[in-house]
Amino acid sequence: MRCKAKEIDSPLMTTQEAAAYLKVDFRTIANWRANKKQDIPFVKMGSKVRYRKSDLDAFIESKLVRPEIEP
Repeated sequence: MRCKAKEIDSPLMTTQEAAAYLKVDFRTIANWRANKKQDIPFVKMGSKVRYRKSDLDAFIESKLVRPEIEP
């Protein structure tokens, strides 16, 4: 499987950093991960969990609501 250059260059964040970036409590993002409530990919290295900034940006984009404008 090939990674896109953008994903390789994307900084890795701790759960606390990712939560701050998303403006949620760090326990919220940990619960999402444990309960599979949200589809945010993460990197697992031993006991450490990291999130790519590009994945967090994609998550934010997936939650964007674009209201329909009637003519």
